[in-house]
Amino acid sequence: MRMKYVLSEVLVGLWRNVTMTIAMIITMAVSLFMLGGSGLLYQKVGDMKDLYYENVEVSIFLKTDVNDQQRTDLQTKLEADPLIKEVTYVDKTEAYKRFQQMYADAPDLVNAVKPDQLPESFRLTLNNPEQYKNIYDEYKASEGIDTIVDQSKLLDKVFGVLTGFQNGALAIAIVMAIAALLLVANTIQVAAYSKRREVAVMKLVGASNWFIQAPFVLEAVVAGLIGSILGLIALITLKTVAAGSSMAALEGLITPISWSEIFLTFPLMAAVGGLVSAVTAWVTLRFYLRV
Repeated sequence: MRMKYVLSEVLVGLWRNVTMTIAMIITMAVSLFMLGGSGLLYQKVGDMKDLYYENVEVSIFLKTDVNDQQRTDLQTKLEADPLIKEVTYVDKTEAYKRFQQMYADAPDLVNAVKPDQLPESFRLTLNNPEQYKNIYDEYKASEGIDTIVDQSKLLDKVFGVLTGFQNGALAIAIVMAIAALLLVANTIQVAAYSKRREVAVMKLVGASNWFIQAPFVLEAVVAGLIGSILGLIALITLKTVAAGSSMAALEGLITPISWSEIFLTFPLMAAVGGLVSAVTAWVTLRFYLRV
């Protein structure tokens, strides 16, 4: 009987302030959508970093007049370096083959370049690609070296842009979450004020604090859960629209987000929406009703 009463009061409370309830649900949905999206973005950027850095090479290009002794001494030093996982020597012939493969769509450029015009090089795989600077400082002044090129320089710029998107999405999520909390608190206050006489009567007849607070807290939890469902629908819609638009071309650069990852985000969104709403409602009631 008590549970039936509590549930009926929840439904009545949601409908009594339907305009504020809708505003609360929409704000909660937007904030949870941004939270889920920023969480997926953080995960994908982390996956991308692991994938790309795993395949990053440091290329040491040799001078055209390098002699055999300089080449041998440099290779011996590189192979003994604890920072370096693997050393691959690329002569002019191999460099030309790679050049042909890289610019296969530009035959005029390939025909204009001769094998002896391309420099020899050492391609290094590091144990920790982020230690490129140590490699550069160590070998930049070595004999026979022309230039040292590290692919992670470009990747750092790409990840810097993505990190900016991460932080922006997270900042918007935080702002929307604050707005949602304020709406939850305000809605609960209005609901409590409209039922102030009923609350006073229940206190007089000895109703427990939890019995009085339960309908208000559950109102906020229901709104939070509905908001999380709408947030999930927004994520699904975004993925569906993106898959059929020009953004699909980015999948070669950005690790695609799978459906399972989106659906696995929902429990987190629902937990955050329900828990935050419940705590906000409870705290509001403690200050407003003094129960």
